Amino acid sequence: MTTQIIIVLILTFVINLITTLSYSVRIVGIRTGRIAISFALFNILVLVSRTANGFQAPLLAKTVENDLKAGIFDNVWTFRLIILSCTVATIIGAFLIPTFQRVLSRAVTNFSVHKSMGKLLLHGFSKAGILYFRDNLTVPHKDNIAQIKFDKEFPWRIFILNVFAVAILTIGVLSAVYASYYNPEYRTTASNLSAFINGFATILMFAFIDPHLSAMTDDVALGKCPETTFRKYIVYMTIARLIGTIIAQLLLLPGAQLLAWTATHL
Repeated sequence: MTTQIIIVLILTFVINLITTLSYSVRIVGIRTGRIAISFALFNILVLVSRTANGFQAPLLAKTVENDLKAGIFDNVWTFRLIILSCTVATIIGAFLIPTFQRVLSRAVTNFSVHKSMGKLLLHGFSKAGILYFRDNLTVPHKDNIAQIKFDKEFPWRIFILNVFAVAILTIGVLSAVYASYYNPEYRTTASNLSAFINGFATILMFAFIDPHLSAMTDDVALGKCPETTFRKYIVYMTIARLIGTIIAQLLLLPGAQLLAWTATHL
């Protein structure tokens, strides 16, 4: 395994870990009564995620270029390993959600008092901040897991949409880069077609899934919906994300073939 692939695996893990933890931000906003600050602080991690995402595609493209020069036109198991890192990051992120809720809640409270990002960062990396993180390490409570019921009240539409949106986003860059193996002549065009796949998934996210969760967040804040119901929905969305990363394994090659064909006939 090359150094480039190891870096890609780490970057992919970080991206998916942060994305999984994002589900808990709404709960922190509700509990602290400061939804805007909660999202503002979490956006610092989002910047880390997007920076990592910016390095991912070039490193993968470089790997493919080296393979093609060496006469290698099939490296599917490396790409499947990258998708597996998405699944592992989602599982670990799910177990870290309760811990992250407590840490972010403390950060929101501190920022509300001092209103200084510098002081917040210094405190977070100080001995007291590290000890606070260690003392608040916890796993999801079994009662939250026991609430999972696939009954008539289960949000099947949002759940299924989230599964497919996550699956498509997971393979967006990977399939676009892997299409270079199928169509080396148009590999630059194929690599740039990731937006073709990601755009569809983004529409699903922002047009159907996010508005639904945002409306429920407001309902909980206004007392129209119990927090336990909202927490249950967060568990559902986390499960949907996990399933989506698994389904991505099935969509990787068909997605790459589609983009390779599109690059030729564009």
